[in-house]
Amino acid sequence: MKLSHATSYALHALVHIASQKRDQPIASHTIAEAKGLPERFLLKVLKPLTSARMLVSLKGPNGGYRLARSPDRITLLDVIEAVDGPLQGVVPEVGPNGRGKLDEHLRQVCNRTAELVRQRLRNVSVQDLAGKRK
Repeated sequence: MKLSHATSYALHALVHIASQKRDQPIASHTIAEAKGLPERFLLKVLKPLTSARMLVSLKGPNGGYRLARSPDRITLLDVIEAVDGPLQGVVPEVGPNGRGKLDEHLRQVCNRTAELVRQRLRNVSVQDLAGKRK
């Protein structure tokens, strides 16, 4: 399994926000500076996290981002799927019809494997990644 740069940036941002003691919004430039991330790309990554209701975006001079829910309720799977789309088994079609027995068997194996990975990722929270336990 390989995480995209976007997912990695998203996780760094979420863990940084979760690690802050205050409940005030944190500006994107503050996150970018603290984590050594390019702010323009970080902003693109934070948008799907806001759409998926993991973050709340507050506008204005005292605005920024804060967690929309507890870090123990945001899973690694949530983040990956918000940023990169659904995690699923994919098998390219080979040959003229791509629907032979081998292709179907490979699809089933890949889908079962993807579901196992989804289950594992569902068990890791931002709180776990931040090294905090309740």
